[in-house]
Amino acid sequence: MSPLDPQATGASATAVNPVTQAGRMDPKDYDGVLLASFGGPEGQEDVIPFLRNVTRGRGIPDERLEEVSHHYRANGGVSPINQQNRELKAALEAELAARGIDLPVLWGNRNWAPFIPQTLQDAYDAGHRKLLMVTTSAYSCYSSCRQYREDIGMALTETALDGRLEVDKVRQYFDHPGFVEPFVEGTAAGLADVRAKLDAAGTPDAPVHILFATHSIPTRDAEASGRSESEPRTFEDGSAYVAQHLATAAAVLSRVEAESGLTAPWSLVYQSRSGAPHVPWLEPDINDAIEDLAGQGVKGIVIVPLGFVSDHMEVVWDLDTEALETCSKLGLAATRVPTPGTHRTFVNGLVDLISERTVSNNISDRPALTKLGPWYDVCRPGCCANFRGEKPAIAGADSTVGTGHDAYPAANAGVAGPEGVQ
Repeated sequence: MSPLDPQATGASATAVNPVTQAGRMDPKDYDGVLLASFGGPEGQEDVIPFLRNVTRGRGIPDERLEEVSHHYRANGGVSPINQQNRELKAALEAELAARGIDLPVLWGNRNWAPFIPQTLQDAYDAGHRKLLMVTTSAYSCYSSCRQYREDIGMALTETALDGRLEVDKVRQYFDHPGFVEPFVEGTAAGLADVRAKLDAAGTPDAPVHILFATHSIPTRDAEASGRSESEPRTFEDGSAYVAQHLATAAAVLSRVEAESGLTAPWSLVYQSRSGAPHVPWLEPDINDAIEDLAGQGVKGIVIVPLGFVSDHMEVVWDLDTEALETCSKLGLAATRVPTPGTHRTFVNGLVDLISERTVSNNISDRPALTKLGPWYDVCRPGCCANFRGEKPAIAGADSTVGTGHDAYPAANAGVAGPEGVQ
């Protein structure tokens, strides 16, 4: 079937094997929450140093980095992501306080200040010994899970905090109600908006299509996502990353239709591809998909940024600028649905994820709106492999860095199995 065939991305997008109790960690007495994110430049002078950080180890010259910096340059050299993380940090702090949960929220980035190593050092110097990490990436692949785990592992090693500061991580939350429900609300509003635009244009019955958009990744990374060396699972399209998006999109639209009566054919599309042209990445690109749909007679497009937590640069440029310009050029009525951002339901959901792992204020129930979840607390051996070479990592069944080397309970030791991109 065509990638744009709605039947190719239907509600059956689930894995064969359910996640078992063995994937859980016992609750702990954490003394802080680490909000970890991608980071972004906050001025024109930051752009090239930031891009050097993102591409470090790849030998890309500054001249090439300047060529790909245009979307930052066009926005004053500022990515929205850092301010959005400040707002998310404040919202998490407020919700934790409202529930009487005494856990400070620390913030560290992979590619721009505040950097993760300094955040961990500051945490240790302030007396913290057990941190629980929440990342701004909901899905499983190298860039959205394992790379965070490696960045923490390398930071603990570089700061000589391995064995002295313990860092764990909440599960990937692609199908947690707190992440899904803001998209249900936004998709229903987006469908109503596009229908209203078509009605105003005198074509109320014109075909509408929903594009669930996420970050493209190399197909090899997609195939490695969710992989386990000793606990095989079967995923649609051979990839946990793809299957998670398909299943979550189906769950969103099922809820939209049940609650509002609105529906439309839909597909999963990709954006923000980078890297060498000869390396295969997930397709179709959203702009190619829009052109194909226009050729098929579609007159309205609803873009749902399902792969992303906040309206960062890859949303405001790749979707709000490029994709919506493609729609305008083709004469299509279009709208882009909001990301969860600091939506109250999303913030509440993140605090629920934290409470799944804490002794105090513990929430034992682990909701999941697809058959793929709830995902593992402890990533399985071999999951989301780093094809550039293995690095120290935390929060995996084969990890020792940052755990004191005996932090995982015996029930999880040796367990088979395991990570908007942001």
